[in-house]
Amino acid sequence: MTDPVPVAVPRKGRPLEAVLEQFAAVTDGERLDRLADDVSNTLRYEKAVTKGSVDADEGPYERLAEYSDHTTPTEPEFTLLRDDRDGKPRRIVFDAATVELGDVTVKLVGREEPFRALRTHEFALGFDSADLVLEEVVEIRERGLGTIADINDRIDPVDTDVRVATGLGDTVYHTLMGREDRRAPNTTFDREYLADYEGPLCISPRYERLVTAVLGTDALDGVEFVYPDAHEEEEAAIARFGLGVYLTVTGSTAREHGLSVGEHLFPSETVLMRNAVETDESVSRVLRALEREAADSEISV
Repeated sequence: MTDPVPVAVPRKGRPLEAVLEQFAAVTDGERLDRLADDVSNTLRYEKAVTKGSVDADEGPYERLAEYSDHTTPTEPEFTLLRDDRDGKPRRIVFDAATVELGDVTVKLVGREEPFRALRTHEFALGFDSADLVLEEVVEIRERGLGTIADINDRIDPVDTDVRVATGLGDTVYHTLMGREDRRAPNTTFDREYLADYEGPLCISPRYERLVTAVLGTDALDGVEFVYPDAHEEEEAAIARFGLGVYLTVTGSTAREHGLSVGEHLFPSETVLMRNAVETDESVSRVLRALEREAADSEISV
């Protein structure tokens, strides 16, 4: 029996849900639909427990034993990690599941940092947020980038063997927004506006390199990055400074702060990545199977 092809996936959150939904769509089977629902519901409940908004009836080890079936490979497994929150609470996260994908068996393996697991050649295939690729390996240039399809052209082959194969379409955008009362009539907050702008630009501190890659150094000439105060909402901070970049879901709360939602700068999307030097025939079969659902993506698998 051929060993399953290991694929690195996130342990929790929107990217993991997008991966499970993608595999369910490819196989068109009830079993993977159920797997996606079970894992997502379990992790949402555990997130609520970790945040303290729900009180669990049992302890983490009892819940872990209830969730995981180590005797059945096709059932999901979970594991216990220390969360980064105050007090380092224990959090139950996804560990592994084996799925059938056409003529190849795939083992989805949870990792805290799938992208870095591919960079160190632990895996040939993996899924992670496109944001991490921008934050770590995309070259900073004078002109910015705006689509998932631009990423590979900005990766130095000397730096990493990892390349983006396709995006999954679970898109939330990094968006430029500013104070409505500072926007001139018939104009919008977009890249053209930013090219002539000088002053503060409010962003989350962790996104400094990402925003620089997306906007380009030319657009940031005369711009100073500023950050929200501790415990301050990012949209409130953007309203205080006048202009900023925010990971926008709907824009409704932005308007509550008197902000006008401008140009969608870059999609924060889960992407399928491959380590080119680790690719063999079994990996190619996984890519071909996934290609059926990626036909409309900007990048062909």
